[in-house]
Amino acid sequence: MIRVAVVDDQPLVRAGFGAILAHVPDLDLVGEAADGQAAVDLARRERPDIVLMDVRMPRLDGIEATRRITQDDRCRDVRVIVLTTFDLDEYVYGALRAGASAFLLKDAAPESLIDAVRVVAAGEALLAPTVTRRLIERFAEGPAPDAATQRDMDLLTGREREVLVLVARGLSNAELADRLHVSTSTAKTHVGRLLSKLGARDRAQLVALAYEAGLVRPGTPGG
Repeated sequence: MIRVAVVDDQPLVRAGFGAILAHVPDLDLVGEAADGQAAVDLARRERPDIVLMDVRMPRLDGIEATRRITQDDRCRDVRVIVLTTFDLDEYVYGALRAGASAFLLKDAAPESLIDAVRVVAAGEALLAPTVTRRLIERFAEGPAPDAATQRDMDLLTGREREVLVLVARGLSNAELADRLHVSTSTAKTHVGRLLSKLGARDRAQLVALAYEAGLVRPGTPGG
């Protein structure tokens, strides 16, 4: 059973998400919150597997709430899916850097939301297609990576850099294994080493780091 918490300042939105979750046998709604601070308190208390997090809320916005949750040792196993009606670059990047594991728009179909919860609970990262495209474009046009990011990249072996690029392009562990001609467990090991070396919480942060370092560009093969 995947335990889910819903955070949104609009009661109707919370009720809508709750109604969707109530009809899915493997998902369990364990709590609701109407602002960012309440979300942090809820995550610390209930330690859900997944938090569905709104962005614009009173007291504490969803980006800062996500950061506080993902940096709290008590919530080390909590994953955040940021949901918003605003497809804006500042929210995309802010959510990823704060530790969010997924970023979806609120107009996504219920089936897409359910799939996202399952994907993130399984340890994968997920971005809406429009978000992925804009994120790539932003970093392709941005400044060169800073010294700290470049230093982190220099720590990686050639194979690890290859795996990082494939992760940034959205490949799952099974797809990584197929592409690299290795077992799924070996693919998971490669990803685990990347997480450790780069100090990333999960695959979504690996994606952000790959874009920052300029390893993924629009139009590159497989991108």
